Amino acid sequence: MTSDNIVQKLWNLCDVLRDDGINYSDYVTELVLLLFIKMVHENTEAGTLQKHPLPEGCRWTDLNDKSGIILLNDYRQMLLALSTGKRTEADPDEPGKTIEKQIHTDPLITAIYADAQTRLREPRHLEQLIKQLDKINWFDAKKDGLGNLYEGLLEKNANETKSGAGQYFTPRALIDSMVRCTQPKAGEVVQDPAAGTAGFLIAADSYIKKQTDDLFDLTAKEQRFQKNDAFVGVELVPSTRRLALMNCLLHGMEGDADGVVHLGNALGQVGVNLPKADVILANPPFGTSKGGEASITRKDLTFPTSNKQLAFLQHIYRNLKPGGRAAVVLPDNVLFESGVGTDIRQDLMNKCNLHTVLRLPTGIFYAAGVKTNVLFFTKGSPEKKSQEDNCTKNVWVYDLRTNMPNFGKRTPFGQAQLKPFEKVFGKKPDGTSKRTEGEWSFNAEEIELNSTDENKEVDNKLAHSRWRCFSRQWIAEHKSDSLDISWLKDADSVDAADLPEPGVLAGEAMTDLVQALGELDNLLRELGESEAADGQKALMAEVMGGAE
Repeated sequence: MTSDNIVQKLWNLCDVLRDDGINYSDYVTELVLLLFIKMVHENTEAGTLQKHPLPEGCRWTDLNDKSGIILLNDYRQMLLALSTGKRTEADPDEPGKTIEKQIHTDPLITAIYADAQTRLREPRHLEQLIKQLDKINWFDAKKDGLGNLYEGLLEKNANETKSGAGQYFTPRALIDSMVRCTQPKAGEVVQDPAAGTAGFLIAADSYIKKQTDDLFDLTAKEQRFQKNDAFVGVELVPSTRRLALMNCLLHGMEGDADGVVHLGNALGQVGVNLPKADVILANPPFGTSKGGEASITRKDLTFPTSNKQLAFLQHIYRNLKPGGRAAVVLPDNVLFESGVGTDIRQDLMNKCNLHTVLRLPTGIFYAAGVKTNVLFFTKGSPEKKSQEDNCTKNVWVYDLRTNMPNFGKRTPFGQAQLKPFEKVFGKKPDGTSKRTEGEWSFNAEEIELNSTDENKEVDNKLAHSRWRCFSRQWIAEHKSDSLDISWLKDADSVDAADLPEPGVLAGEAMTDLVQALGELDNLLRELGESEAADGQKALMAEVMGGAE
């Protein structure tokens, strides 16, 4: 049985959760609370874990021989004990009364199960879940590692559009490509200030293990560093951090007293306290321009901004050690936003060698139409790591977006799309490999060119390349320090000269919105929600200035 088959079996268990009235968005959280206990049991049985991390009374064997209301009540008590480090027991001195007894629980387990509680109401559903988990061929699952199986479940959840989990899940192919380009090494500190479920950190750990014979090439001291100090992440959402901590522990990554992934906002004080990093890999949250307000109070950030993507970018390049490397997924607005956006891009190119921009195709993230890029940069200049001015001389851009398919479930985005980029990126992780313009994958020679003076000055064949180099001087003079650089013409693009006047466009948009609101109002009333419809109508009147 393959890992994919096992992941599908696990995902099918969500049907049981649905029957118990559990919301779609809570499926994975509910399932992994139980699944993690099972996986710890399997790892312990296999000898992967030297000691059982769960206290007695809170293990798989304390569940799988019970049934009915006793099972459900014991499971609830188990979650409470793992969360608080306390267990409620009958008072031996006073029958009918209970006492709280302190139990020894690893701080990391307490962090994983913080505020954990089950929403299951039917004992038979819990019993069904346990029996199905016991039926899975865990011997096959262990071949690829239980941590990888767990990762597969998170990916499955992220690919289900209803779950919304894609907001913290970066495609595995892209994560692995970014790791291969930056080449983290044993002994380096690797960080992700927007860790999500810790995909970047786990991929970096796996990459290092492959380079060191699963760490056996390292001394005992070096192995302890890799296990406890090499990886640090920050995650704002408690439930997501829970998934990240479980994921890391199943991959043999323990971290410090707070685990590999700390709870908090990297744009606030938590970010200030982070140690400098050798490598930073991140996909900061996007989707709204607001959210970076916490960074405004940080004295270590020169350019205050409420735009969280710009705030994250500023935090990342300032938190690198001299010579440190970063690969960061960022939306298009970071590349062209004016004002403070220009200031931050200029500061980035002064303090770092921004050597590569990868323009990603649309459709690979959860929000349809989101346009993103990966920025690769190294702190300081190639000649002097401590340099803080004029570090960027040239920016190489790879266009993997123009006239590419709309990726999704039917057209998955994978390694095949990234191999040409990795080849021209070169073997040096700091971007200093010898590079030559020209890469014509995915029918680039057939794509029309944007009618720009710059394209007319370039050899026709080279102009059709997906891989081009732009000097720092050219970016300043021709783009006013915008990094939104494109030269290939998208077949679906619309010429701005053919568009109606802005007032006409705004009027059409307003008409469409009014129509849609009217349809929603009718729908609410047909569903018997007239009171809710009236409330929304009053709110709209107030927003539009029509309230009495």
